[in-house]
Amino acid sequence: MLQKGPPTHRERHFTAGEVVRDVIMGVSDGLTVPFALAAGLSGASAPSSLVLTAGLAEVAAGAISMGLGGYLAAQSEADHYKREMKREQEEIIAVPDTEAAEIGDIMAEYGLEPHEAAVVEGLRRNPQAWLEFMMRFELGLEKPDPRRALQSAFTIALSYVIGGLVPLLPYMFISTVQDAMFTSVGVTLLALLFFGYIKGRFTGNRPFLSAIQTTITGAVASAAAYGMAKAVQAR
Repeated sequence: MLQKGPPTHRERHFTAGEVVRDVIMGVSDGLTVPFALAAGLSGASAPSSLVLTAGLAEVAAGAISMGLGGYLAAQSEADHYKREMKREQEEIIAVPDTEAAEIGDIMAEYGLEPHEAAVVEGLRRNPQAWLEFMMRFELGLEKPDPRRALQSAFTIALSYVIGGLVPLLPYMFISTVQDAMFTSVGVTLLALLFFGYIKGRFTGNRPFLSAIQTTITGAVASAAAYGMAKAVQAR
């Protein structure tokens, strides 16, 4: 009689956190900033063509700016990792006993006794593993993906463009600026609700609360821009 082995266990963890973070950053700003700009220009009684032209220019500039910011942030993170790795490598060579003692301190934080397991000596025999161990558990740094900077720039920029086009779409098809603005408000608020809900699902927050918070943020920004434009126009 054949004996069945233990049931197969498949761990399901979400591992695309950095990409999701970039998408959230790009879409949230893309939905909010052009939305506020379009509302402000509409409040100043600008024609739909002008609102659309200014909005598209802002989307292009915003996408470049956000993408560049994402690239520089990821590149700075990679440069920081390299500097710390070089410093840690020098310390392992210069003061190996001190660094080995730090391994014991790290293990003690997890309730492990270094003299009961040959972890310390095992790491000392493998300098590369020792270096990676210290980088991760002493400094709390994960080795960044060398392609991360370009991926982050592209993801954020594309997400910004996608989000930014949503509030501008009504101005492409509706010539009356007030009608286009009201349509833009309705479409964008629905998009903010949907995006906030999805964001909450991915980030582990309460989806409905995330949807409401995201929508309120966009609504306040657009209302402030519209009110300021009306106030300036009235003077």
